This record gives sequence, structure tokens and C-alpha cells, in this order.
Amino acid sequence: MARIGLLGGSFNPAHVGHRRVSLAALDALGLDEVWWLVSPGNPLKAAAGMAPYEARLRSARAMTRRSPIRVSDFERRAGTRYTVDTLAALGKAYPQHRFIWLMGEDSVAQFHQWKDWRRLARQVPIAVISRPGYDDDARAARAMGWLRWFVRPAAMARNWTAWSAPAITFLRLPPDPTSATALRARNPDWHRRLNGRARRPRIS
Repeated sequence: MARIGLLGGSFNPAHVGHRRVSLAALDALGLDEVWWLVSPGNPLKAAAGMAPYEARLRSARAMTRRSPIRVSDFERRAGTRYTVDTLAALGKAYPQHRFIWLMGEDSVAQFHQWKDWRRLARQVPIAVISRPGYDDDARAARAMGWLRWFVRPAAMARNWTAWSAPAITFLRLPPDPTSATALRARNPDWHRRLNGRARRPRIS
């Protein structure tokens, strides 16, 4: 049984902040690997300004070299766009693994807008990664009115495989201010150097 953390996102582009928080979560949760699920299209994000999928995939691969982070195009191959459907498909494809969903505090405020978010929370445990400036918003999020009954202490995070979902924990990890939005603002054409065909995914 492998212990896998799942970090979904547009990775537009992938950056050092994604890598740092993934490695910190890997240690805090006692994971074997973290999988980055590069989304073909986030339903809650506008298509304008979104780099081509292959460029985003390549940027993620470049950022995860020589690390226990694996980059996957699973959602594109499975034809899923919503996390709740992706988790169901992953469970069928990898029944030998145990998964925990990783999400930033900034996403908690939107969680009630995710498709079937309560069913999603019942599928796998959730670990929330701290983001500078979002702590209060995350704790006051609409979804937390329900999820607060299932909060587990961060001190027990390494025991997450023994938890029954719903279960959510807030990890106190070293903050990283890196922002994909800021990176795009400085270099809106970042993806041009990554045009071309990405290598085959490392996760089959």
C-alpha cells in the first residue's frame, strides 16, 4: 500500500512554491509520493490566460526533477474535469494505493462551489496547506460549517490512513509566497519556450 498525496491544479506555470509545499506535505504526512494532477481545464477558472496543456505539463515535469513528486495527465486520459470524478477514477485504477487530497487554504473558500463537494470529502481525507494571508478566509469558509465536525489535529497527520473520511487537517507548513499569477504577470509568454510535445507521463 503506497501513501500518495494528490495535488491538482492548472500549474500555469508550475513553480518552486508548488514543489516546496509538496515536499513539506510529503514529510508532514509520511507520504511515499506526491502526484501532481495537471488539469486540462479548471471549471472555476477562466480559459483566458491559460497556457496550452502541453506547456503546463512540461513546466510541471521540469519543476519535479529529482524528487518524489510525479506528474500525471490522468485527468486528460480519464476524461474527468471535476475532482470528485477524478478521485473515483483513481480509486478504481489504483486500488492498492491510499490517497489524501492536498489543497491550499485559498481553495477552501471556494470548496462549496466544487461539484459534489460533500461526496468528495467522503472519498478521501483532505490536508489543507497553509497559504500566506488565507488562514482566516479558510477557517470562515462556507464549507467549513460542515467540515469543522471532521477536523483532525495536525499532530496526528501521519496517521491519516487510519482516518475514515470525511477527515480534514490543517498543516502548519513553512509559508511560501510564490504565486503563478505574479509569475504570469511578469512573463505572460512563459509557455512559448515550452511549446512542443511533452514526454509520456510517468504515471500510467
